[in-house]
Amino acid sequence: MVYNLEEILDIISRFMVQGGDVLWLIAILTFVMWTLVFERFWYFRTGLRKDVDQAIGSWEERSERKSWNASQIRLMLISQSNLRIRAGLPMIKTLVAIAPLLGLLGTVTGMIEVFNVMAVTGGGDAKSMAGGVSRATIPTMAGMVAALSGVFSNTYVTQIADRECKLFEDHLTTDH
Repeated sequence: MVYNLEEILDIISRFMVQGGDVLWLIAILTFVMWTLVFERFWYFRTGLRKDVDQAIGSWEERSERKSWNASQIRLMLISQSNLRIRAGLPMIKTLVAIAPLLGLLGTVTGMIEVFNVMAVTGGGDAKSMAGGVSRATIPTMAGMVAALSGVFSNTYVTQIADRECKLFEDHLTTDH
């Protein structure tokens, strides 16, 4: 089945309305999380080499590398590089942790609607109650999907960062 852009936007709009206001928060959180993940990928493919080459070049310019001062400069270069390589990773991890919590918030708000319908109608309107349950489950599902996608991407990006930090440290030799 092929959809045009207008139909796709209509489907998304109806889904967002069904999920309630919390679904918009989850969508924003997911957008920010994936923006940070893609920024890290972009940095690893473009800016990392320049930063590493610059730091290695500054280390290689040193004539002596065995003194206490040289050791401290090496540690400083490693620390600065690690900060640049790991930038944004704590925020991604935090957003991954918040996503299912927002999903649970959607569950609670949806169930409040169900209980409200039950209180007003005396519990006899199954259609209205089903709408509330639907509103409760959609944000839960969205929060879990956002968190799962974030867990996998965060793990992958963190592994790349760990590898690059170790490689950089190995390049700053003290042998000459």
